[in-house]
Amino acid sequence: MEISRRTLLRASGLSVAAGVAAPGIAFAVPKDRPVLTHGVQTGDVTTDGAVVWTRADRPARMLVEVAGNPDFRNARTLRGPLLTPATDGTGRLRLTHLPAGREIHYRVRAEDLDGRTTSAPLTGSFRTAPQGRADVRFTWSGDVVGQGWGINPDLGGLTAYRAMAARDPHFFLHSGDTVYSDGPLVERVTPPMAGSGATWSPPPSPRSPKPSTSTEASSPTTSSTTTCAPSPRRCPPWRSGTTTR
Repeated sequence: MEISRRTLLRASGLSVAAGVAAPGIAFAVPKDRPVLTHGVQTGDVTTDGAVVWTRADRPARMLVEVAGNPDFRNARTLRGPLLTPATDGTGRLRLTHLPAGREIHYRVRAEDLDGRTTSAPLTGSFRTAPQGRADVRFTWSGDVVGQGWGINPDLGGLTAYRAMAARDPHFFLHSGDTVYSDGPLVERVTPPMAGSGATWSPPPSPRSPKPSTSTEASSPTTSSTTTCAPSPRRCPPWRSGTTTR
């Protein structure tokens, strides 16, 4: 079902290419309900569209509410694809006919196949690309938690992400390298700074060697950041969605 841009802006509701728009609905809160196991994510954002992704712990129907405001006034509820073992419980819904250069808010639930129970909602937001020429602000990072260096809670974790989020970028470019299987993290590392007496204490990975002190690790850089800590995986909530593990 397609909705004109004028209707979108007036009602702050949005449509999708493969979904059917329906009025906002009330959801039950049962004990045994589906769970969105990997949060929500947004990708392929353009001037007028985006893809929303999630994963459920059981066969379920993906439901997405979309609005132009964070309190979801006059939101539209879209029925997305089935989340089944054939796709490892994952599903994607493409949003279309969105206004350019706008903050878009969405809320995702998984509905049991009997239609009687739903998961707790997870919310996210993204900004569509501007139409025509405009200033664009973006951030980037790479080489995440590598060369023996992990997340040090004593220093507030990966503070570079907080600094990047404070810039309110239009988009974030993650250059990868989040897994270093041949470089396990040790419990404590002594930075190669003569006489500093400082230590670096990342949470060790399950495959880490017996705790020891290393004096050969290279120094971390301010651009070394991560989306997830080593096991147990701890992912920060992204502006594009809330991640729960």
